[in-house]
Amino acid sequence: MTTEVPEVSGGRRRPGRRPGRRPGSADTRGEILAAARRVFAEKGFDKATIRGIAREAGVDPALVHHYFDSKEGVFVAAMRLPVDPSAVLPLILSGPREEVGERIVRFILTMTADPAAREPLLGLVRTAMVNEQAVGMVREFFATAVLGRVAEALDVPPLRMEAAFAQLFGVVMTRYILRFEPMASADVEEIVVLVGPAMQRYLDG
Repeated sequence: MTTEVPEVSGGRRRPGRRPGRRPGSADTRGEILAAARRVFAEKGFDKATIRGIAREAGVDPALVHHYFDSKEGVFVAAMRLPVDPSAVLPLILSGPREEVGERIVRFILTMTADPAAREPLLGLVRTAMVNEQAVGMVREFFATAVLGRVAEALDVPPLRMEAAFAQLFGVVMTRYILRFEPMASADVEEIVVLVGPAMQRYLDG
């Protein structure tokens, strides 16, 4: 399954659309997502705004917040990612700091073990490898919404945080795209025991 970066429409509103539609219309939600994909493709994650997405969709910004809560939530839904970092990071960061590395590895591997959750994420990664717009969106999203938040919460230098992410990204690529054995069929907890301490060293210095 591949995640495509849509053509940019130039931000023109289709005739007949009016802002401030009432919540509850599946069509309205779909139009917001389509507009979000265009805005993210044109501006990237950092420069895209809820107001700009609402303008492109022809709705009130409050309606975007109603459906998706935040810009991160819109991005997750628009790109069909399996989880919203704002919901997951508090769970990963709670508990003993010396176990954060294991919790991160366990969460990522458990999530990606489900093909329905894994394929949209891998599709976006594959697209980012060959599409400059997509790689910019992915980089900005993970740097801002994921790595930046973890680094700030744990007081970890950005380089260490990115090195930890690179190691975990390599594990996911090896397990699910390259399918190296025995990594591809190893039990999640077996990999957690191997990789968790390495992740922890990056986080603790």
